[in-house]
Amino acid sequence: MAARGPARFGPWQWLLAAAGAAAAAWDAGADVWVAAGYARGGRPGSAALCLGLWAAGCAARQACSWLWFRSDPAQLRPELPHRLLAALHLLQLGFFYRCFRALRLGWRLCRTEATEEERSHMAFVMHDISMLRLFQTFLENAPQLALLLYSVLRTNKAEPSQGMGICTAFLCVTWSLLDYHQSLRSFLQDKYEMGWGSSVIYFLWNLLLLCPRILALALFALLSPYGVAVHFALVWLAMFIWVRWQGTDFMESPGPEQLYRAMVAVILYFSWFNVAQGRTLHRSIIYHSFMLVDSTLLSLAWLWGCPPEEQHPHLIPALYAALSCYLLGLLLRVSYYWWLHPNVRAQPQSGGDEVDADGRADGAVEFRSISEPRELRGVSQPDLVNSRLRYLARTHFSLSALAEPRLLNGAAAV
Repeated sequence: MAARGPARFGPWQWLLAAAGAAAAAWDAGADVWVAAGYARGGRPGSAALCLGLWAAGCAARQACSWLWFRSDPAQLRPELPHRLLAALHLLQLGFFYRCFRALRLGWRLCRTEATEEERSHMAFVMHDISMLRLFQTFLENAPQLALLLYSVLRTNKAEPSQGMGICTAFLCVTWSLLDYHQSLRSFLQDKYEMGWGSSVIYFLWNLLLLCPRILALALFALLSPYGVAVHFALVWLAMFIWVRWQGTDFMESPGPEQLYRAMVAVILYFSWFNVAQGRTLHRSIIYHSFMLVDSTLLSLAWLWGCPPEEQHPHLIPALYAALSCYLLGLLLRVSYYWWLHPNVRAQPQSGGDEVDADGRADGAVEFRSISEPRELRGVSQPDLVNSRLRYLARTHFSLSALAEPRLLNGAAAV
């Protein structure tokens, strides 16, 4: 396939970006509404936990946003004064400022003929937003989802705010995974983009794998609310050690790198997330086997430890449905990578989990060459590199010495 630049940013993409920013604001309002419902219902502990999860997710997202702004090339940093930018992040507005920059640049690209450089910068901005959304989703929405489901099961009734919160959280978590995957693939030179069919299946198998995990955590919380906290700490620590053992190199310095590993460990507590180069078949089998055994043990602990009078009759069929759901999710994942993955259409002879491993005989994956070297004051300057995207691409796609990624973004700051 011929090399391609970043896809044109049109009105439809701008509307999706605006909807994403609006969804982030809506999610914050929904969290406050749910917490207020807990407080009115005489459950200040649940209200505090809900707000605490929201604050933790926001703090991590703002911290990453600030660190990334500081590590970006000077030409791509915002024109705002340093102190004003820091104040925005302290006020938890750094992410929304990124969304505003993206919408402003996107609006300009929709109205005028965009240069390669401007489209490259747009891809740079949108990928960072996608990553930040993914981090907050798993630090905030996924734990809140388990909390909401626990509350519904404990009281055997659902308030409107709880029902809305559960639906919103499920959609946010699975959509953030799909959005992240699509954003990362947009930089591949020799791969097709995900079509509607591939996107739907990708969304579904992530949803089907997530639902049983959340149900198992909620059931175990019915048996021992404090036991869930201990379980999370132990599993998170194991995942953190696993991530550290694989040797990540995402951030610019060792301190922030520990923050990244801690957030990835939270993601792995709920869902698969690749952090190392090379084939992931064996790592994926180990991970999903562990999750299946862990979730099964949590459910069995509830069955054995919960008094029979507190075991609602509909929960037993729900457990069988959850197991079927998990197995169906695994089947859809295998089906996606064998038959529906974009690379299958581009290279039918390749097989297996191409995103996580080699999809070509020589192991080469080519990345889109986004911008050419520029002449500044008569001196040739190298292209600007999104080091975060380069690392993630190297993690998710195999490289050869002749196909080093040129994930380059050269554009003036908005």
